[in-house]
Amino acid sequence: MRPESETGPTVEALAARLRAAGCVFAEDEARLILQATDDETLRDEMVRRRADGAPLEVLLGWADVAGVRVSLRPGVFVPRRRSSLLVAQGLGALGPDGAVVVDLCCGSGALGLALARARPDVELHAADLDEVACRCAAENLRGIGEVHRGDLFEALPVDLRGRVDLLLVNAPYVPSDEVAHLPREARDHEPRVALDGGVDGVDVHRRVADRAGEWVARGGTVLVETSERQAPSTAGAFDPDRWTVEVVTDDEIGATAVRATRR
Repeated sequence: MRPESETGPTVEALAARLRAAGCVFAEDEARLILQATDDETLRDEMVRRRADGAPLEVLLGWADVAGVRVSLRPGVFVPRRRSSLLVAQGLGALGPDGAVVVDLCCGSGALGLALARARPDVELHAADLDEVACRCAAENLRGIGEVHRGDLFEALPVDLRGRVDLLLVNAPYVPSDEVAHLPREARDHEPRVALDGGVDGVDVHRRVADRAGEWVARGGTVLVETSERQAPSTAGAFDPDRWTVEVVTDDEIGATAVRATRR
């Protein structure tokens, strides 16, 4: 290990502190912290807070989703790498012309932003119940899409009814009894409303499936992030007489989603 230099600590020195606190990817995190600031006091504070369990992405102020940097603020759900499956599937579901896209339970607006960066011709709307999340999403989507606050579809403008071509849904799907067992960066630093999906984790998915037909155009697609365990329940929430439903996965990033196409 190299000694600390006159200009500040080395990656190895910061990584040792993070590793002692239980950070699995200590070297990668140390590099990102060193790149984030030259202020030694601020850097030490970031390391201390990370060691106390604060999400690295919130400390940095950004997360990467499908190759797009998304700004974050404290108290907002941190988008995970696995959510890039919804972006990839969503892009594949869109036709060559502009489309109406809704990012429901949008949090920071990460999914909508990533998709709109790849397809700037879409009409993008994002919605969330949480005020802090909506403010964060509005910053990320300024000049790109509109952000609405409210409970699921109640947040959306009525003129979108029956016009949505793609509905992206990263709703909470952790069973209520399992929230307490999540890693501390999630359970202690992210809003419970963004994590708790009810008794079996599928409560919000059922609510989405129950009303999606009112908002999604014929031939339109709903993509719902879920888990391998819960995928059958998420898929089963969609009426098979109105929807063609399949489960899609990406083993490389540990992602599972349900794709429902309106007939």
